[in-house]
Amino acid sequence: MSLQPHVFSETKLSAIDQRGNDTGKGGSGAGMRRFLSLAEFSLACIRVGRALARRNRALGAVLRMIWRPVRRFFMPVFEHKNPNAYENWIAKYDRLLPTDRAAIAHHLEQLPAHPDFLLVMPADDVSLVAVRATLAALGAQLYPHWHMVIVARSSSEGHVQRSLERIVAADRRLRLITTEAERYDGSAEFSDSRTASTARWLVPVLAGDILPPQALYECVAEINAHPAAELLYADEDRIDAGGRRAAPYFKPDFDPDLLFAQNYLSGLTAYHSSLIARIGGLPTDACASAWHEVVLDAAFAAGAAHIRHIPSVLCHRRAAETRSEREAAEAAARDCAAVARVLARNHLPARVVEMPGETGYRIAWPLPSPAPLVSIIIPTRDRAELLERCLDGVLRRTDYPAIEVIIADNDSREPATAALYARMAQDARVRILPMPGPFNYSRLNNQAVAAARGEILLLLNNDIDVIAPGWLREMVSHALRPEIGAVGAKLLYADDTIQHAGVILGMGWPEGVAGHYYCNETRDAPGAFDLLRLVRSTSAVTAACLAVRKSVFFEVGGFDEENLTVAFNDVDLCLRIQAAGYRNLWTPFAELYHLESASRGKDLGGDRARRYYAEIAYMRARWGETLDQDPYWNPNLSLSSGARNLAPFPRRPKPWLTFPAITRPGRAEIRQQARESLLATQD
Repeated sequence: MSLQPHVFSETKLSAIDQRGNDTGKGGSGAGMRRFLSLAEFSLACIRVGRALARRNRALGAVLRMIWRPVRRFFMPVFEHKNPNAYENWIAKYDRLLPTDRAAIAHHLEQLPAHPDFLLVMPADDVSLVAVRATLAALGAQLYPHWHMVIVARSSSEGHVQRSLERIVAADRRLRLITTEAERYDGSAEFSDSRTASTARWLVPVLAGDILPPQALYECVAEINAHPAAELLYADEDRIDAGGRRAAPYFKPDFDPDLLFAQNYLSGLTAYHSSLIARIGGLPTDACASAWHEVVLDAAFAAGAAHIRHIPSVLCHRRAAETRSEREAAEAAARDCAAVARVLARNHLPARVVEMPGETGYRIAWPLPSPAPLVSIIIPTRDRAELLERCLDGVLRRTDYPAIEVIIADNDSREPATAALYARMAQDARVRILPMPGPFNYSRLNNQAVAAARGEILLLLNNDIDVIAPGWLREMVSHALRPEIGAVGAKLLYADDTIQHAGVILGMGWPEGVAGHYYCNETRDAPGAFDLLRLVRSTSAVTAACLAVRKSVFFEVGGFDEENLTVAFNDVDLCLRIQAAGYRNLWTPFAELYHLESASRGKDLGGDRARRYYAEIAYMRARWGETLDQDPYWNPNLSLSSGARNLAPFPRRPKPWLTFPAITRPGRAEIRQQARESLLATQD
C-alpha cells in the first residue's frame, strides 16, 4: 500500500473538465448544475418512484415490476465469499478523485467550525517502521489543523528514544513526551491553540494505523453537523500481510450492550477534550483492556445522544499478531476485569462472564427475588401436536419459577386440540381464552395481554420448542432493564440453522420492509466479528419469541389490529417502542427451535398475497425512510440479505458531495484547486 500523498498528473488534470461541475453563465451561482454519480442518481430515482407509488397503488405495482430487472442489470453485486469483493468495492466507492479532493477543500472553507485535533500515539514497544508509516499517512491529511504527541515510557530503549526524537525534530507538528503516568489528557498541548474558543479533540492512534486523507475532514464535517457530539467513531479495516486492505468492520451506530461485549469502537475515535478531562485522560500504552475500559468510561460520561458514528472506513489497522493460548487467556482476564470495573463504577449489578475460546464477553444481569410473573401468550388454531410440544417445553423444561400461560384460541375445531385443552385445564398455570373470528394475530395478542396478570409479557408462537431451561431467565433479565424495550431470542430451524438473530429494517430494499439477520447460518457460526455470539441492540425482533414489560406494551398502544393483522406487526411494535425511547435487544443466550409459520402456512397468493402487499404498503407509508436507515445495519452493507454482503452502492452520501449546491465549486475552480495541489506537491 502506498503511503505517499496522491500526485495529480497533467492527464488527470485534463480529465477534471469532464468530471467536474459546470457553473454555466456567471460561475458558481443560481445557474449551477450538479452532476450526480450513479449511486446518487439511483437514490434520487428511488425517492421519486416511492413518491409516485404512494399516490397510486397500481402505479406502485408497475414500478416494482420494472425495478427488479433494472436492479439486477445496473447494480453491482459484491459477493461476500468472493476473495476480491472488498477490493472491487474499494475501487468503485472508496478512492478519492481530484474532483473529490477539490470539493473537500471547498467544503472545509464553507464550514463554520475548524477544531484542533491532537493525535496521541502510545510509543511503548513500537516498531519505528510502523510509526513512520502512520506519520506518512498523516502528512497526506486534507484537513490541516492537527498536531501529534508521541507518548513514550521512560523505560524505552535508548536507541528507540533517539530515533523518536529524530522523527519529531523533522516536523513541527510532532512532539515527544516521556512519562510513567498511566493516563494522558493532552491539556498542555492545547496552550497554543489558534483561538481560545476553538473546539479541541483528541484522537488516539496506534503505531501502524493508516488514516486515509479524508479521515480528519470527515470528523470535522460530523462535528459541524452535530455540534453537541463528544465522541466520534468510524468504520475500519485491516492491512493484511501482503499490504492489502481486508476484513472491513462496517459497524452499527452506538450500541452499549455490544460495546460491553467487545470494543467495537476501536480504530478511528475522536474525543472532545472536555470528555477526556471528565474520564481522566487516555491510556499511555497500547494494552487492549486499558482502551476498552476508557472507551466504556467515555461512553457512559458522554451519553448515547452525544456519540456519533461515521459510516466510512477511516482507519486501516495492521492485522493482529497471533497469540499463544496463555497470552490470549491473560488478555481476556484483563479485559474482563476492566469491564467489571466499569460496571462497578456505574453501580450496575451485572457481572462479566468470560466465554473461553471466543472474542467477546457475556454480561449477565440478575433477576430480582422473587422473580416477576411472566405471562406467556400463545395464539393458536388447532395443530395440537405443535402446541403440545411447545407447552411441554414451557411448563416442564423451563426453569423460570413464576409463569402463567395464556392460550389465545382462534376457532380450533379438531378433537385432538380439545383433548389437549382438557389435559391443560389440570394445570393451574394455564388459561385458555376462546377468541373466535377471522385470524388476526394483532387482535389475538392484544386481547390476551388485556387478560394477562404478569409484569412481563412473553409472546410465543405455537411452533416454538425449548432447547435449554435457562432461556426465559435470560430474556426476562434484559426485559426488566429500564432502558430496554423488546427482547428477542436466537431461533433455529429444525436442521440447526439460524432462523432469527434480530431483524434488519429495509431488507429487500427499496420496496422491502424487514428481514432476518444472518438467516440460514449454522447454529454454532460466530458470524462476522462474533456478532452471532454477543448480545446486541437491534431495531426489531420477531414476535415468535418476544419479551417486553407489560407497561411498555401498553405505553406504545400494543399491536396494530386494523392495518397489520398478520405480517410486520412485530416490526411496527418494535419501531414504536424504539420511537418511545427504549432500545430493543437480541440475545444468543436464549436459544429455541422455531418451525417458521408451520401452523399458518405461507403467503402464496390470492387474498393472502393482497393482504401481505397491503401491509407492506402500510409499513412503507407509516415508517418511510426509517426502514432504509436501520441504525444497527451499516449503510455500506447490502439490504438484499442479512449475510453482511457489501452494498451495491453505499446508502450514505459522501459529505463533500451533499453540502448546499449554491456553495459548490464550479469546473474552473476545481481545475484551479487541483493545479495548486499539484504544484504544492511538486514543491
